[in-house]
Amino acid sequence: MKLSKRLVISLVVVVAVAVLSFWGYSTWKKPVDSQRYRTLTLGRGDVAQTVSATGTLNPVRVVSVGTQVSGTVEKLYVDFNSQVKENQVLLELNTDLTQAKLAQSQASLNSANAKLALSQTKAKRMRELFQQQYISRQELDDAEADVVANMAQKAQVQAQVQTDSINVANTVIRSPVSGVVIDRSVDEGQTVAASFQTPTLIKIAQDLTKMQINASFSEADLGKLKTGQTASFRVDAFPNENYQGVVRQIRLNPTTQQNVVTYDVVIDVANPDLKLLPGMTAYVDIVLEERSNILLVPNAALRFKPTIAKDKKAVATNTDTVKTARKGGRSGMAKVYTVVQGELKDIKFKTGISDGKFTEVLGSELKEGTSVVVSDSQSTTAKAVPMRGL
Repeated sequence: MKLSKRLVISLVVVVAVAVLSFWGYSTWKKPVDSQRYRTLTLGRGDVAQTVSATGTLNPVRVVSVGTQVSGTVEKLYVDFNSQVKENQVLLELNTDLTQAKLAQSQASLNSANAKLALSQTKAKRMRELFQQQYISRQELDDAEADVVANMAQKAQVQAQVQTDSINVANTVIRSPVSGVVIDRSVDEGQTVAASFQTPTLIKIAQDLTKMQINASFSEADLGKLKTGQTASFRVDAFPNENYQGVVRQIRLNPTTQQNVVTYDVVIDVANPDLKLLPGMTAYVDIVLEERSNILLVPNAALRFKPTIAKDKKAVATNTDTVKTARKGGRSGMAKVYTVVQGELKDIKFKTGISDGKFTEVLGSELKEGTSVVVSDSQSTTAKAVPMRGL
């Protein structure tokens, strides 16, 4: 009886050791715990390749109103945001000095008229005396020359009178276009001086319903940009709204700052409700390529880094591929991982365009419905991005 109990206990111990050994061996043999990783199922959707830049909203046409004469601002009729019509009076300068110059030139004209009339009378008399042979030919020629000189003097003074009259008229400054005042640089009582460079007194935006963005794009992006491309942009004043525009011009005037070369790209923008104001900062995205209903892989899957040393090089290659696709470069090769029977399996494929979150999958064994690893479920920083269209 005692022998039987010992035998039973021995058998139980042997079985328990065998079970524990098998369980431990299985656990050690299994290289990957499938519950350790977050996965996403691949699906189809739309993706757009874009380039981004920062720009400034400006009116399409801004007219700078200056002055051709110097003087003191006597009356100012407009202010910031004033709506003005073409030929409307904006301001008036003091006319005391210009009126005095006009009066002086008019007096000079009267004197020139009197001298001309006297010389003409003298020349007429000299011609009669010459016919009667009382004077020489030289004396007649001198009298007629005086007439010509006095006529030239009169014309010169008349031009001065005209100039002074224009200067008097220019003391009243009018708007050359209809629009809205966006800048005013003078106040009543301020003296303005017209010199070699005409001072700007007022700036008028002709039509704020039509705006443009002047955005600076790097030379690396310039080869992908074309007139007519669609652009979307946001402004800080309305962060939840997305506006549209069209590339109108790529200006061939480079700007270099700290060895970085950029080009000004002009984008036409409609502003019917006048919400967009001059000077606002615009964050621009221009669509280079678009794909619809294509197989997409989340970029999180491309960035996934297995905890296996030999895969570090592959992870680095994935990261470079994501960056290249984001910048609109050529297609490259990338790798994602799936969990098959508890083990990680890598799948290589050719990438297409990317929008920074998703990348186009070109010919490979990846299919719609394939689950790919996007992160380690034990990581507190990894976040999976939901697939589109699922």
